[in-house]
Amino acid sequence: MAKKNINEMSFLDHLEDLRWHLIRASLGIMIAAVVAFLFKSFIFDTIILGPKHMSFPTYKWLCSVSRFFGIEDTTFCLDAFPFIIQNRTMGGQFSAHIWTSIYAGLVIAFPYVIYQFWRFISPGLHPNERKHSRGFIIITSFLFFLGVLFGYYVVTPLSINFLGTYTVSAEISNEIDISSFISLVRSSSLASGFIFELPIIIYFLTKIGLVTPQILKKYRKFALVIVLILSAIITPPDITSQIIVAIPILILYQVSIYISKLVVKKQEKNAKHV
Repeated sequence: MAKKNINEMSFLDHLEDLRWHLIRASLGIMIAAVVAFLFKSFIFDTIILGPKHMSFPTYKWLCSVSRFFGIEDTTFCLDAFPFIIQNRTMGGQFSAHIWTSIYAGLVIAFPYVIYQFWRFISPGLHPNERKHSRGFIIITSFLFFLGVLFGYYVVTPLSINFLGTYTVSAEISNEIDISSFISLVRSSSLASGFIFELPIIIYFLTKIGLVTPQILKKYRKFALVIVLILSAIITPPDITSQIIVAIPILILYQVSIYISKLVVKKQEKNAKHV
């Protein structure tokens, strides 16, 4: 049966179309999750538990930088972290395996999920806008993966290094539950991935008229405060970590202003030709 024209589709038709796109996206995530489930050793030993070891690239680089500036007494140059990871429940490790595989499936299948999202909204776009669908999927996926890598290689190790070495008393030892450790790695990586989608979000908000370059410039100071608060939430409470996280977000905000300008200029140019 041929697909109806977008102008002929009722509200229920749109819901049915959305349902199938969501089903396809979910199937893509599940298939990727099964693949991640089968590669248990790589997912856990190499990726999830990677930032727990001082051989992790971020620690080695920060240790070298610290020594370059003459700072010898730093937690970035430890032989090992003073904590262990343990499981406290009977089904804890199996549950961690299942949920970690699902989240890994989301990351792996993200370009396909975005493709299904684009398939749903593209019938309502102009023909020249649909031509750029491939670029939209590539750029959106690139920003997401870039954010995930930033969260994994920057936010996660900074958080683990601070929280894993922080003590209030020598009488207290850190024995971290596996769910708590995985949650930190997952939230830091995924949160950064979605934050890096800011230019894409601003693009669509500008397209529908909710945001303009003038508004973004006007509230830049407020955005700076929000970014610093956000950085404080997803990083340990030290000023260096917050600055490291805040800088790329501020760059993304400035890029978003530029993108918003381009969208407005294009809209004004099209309006003159009408």
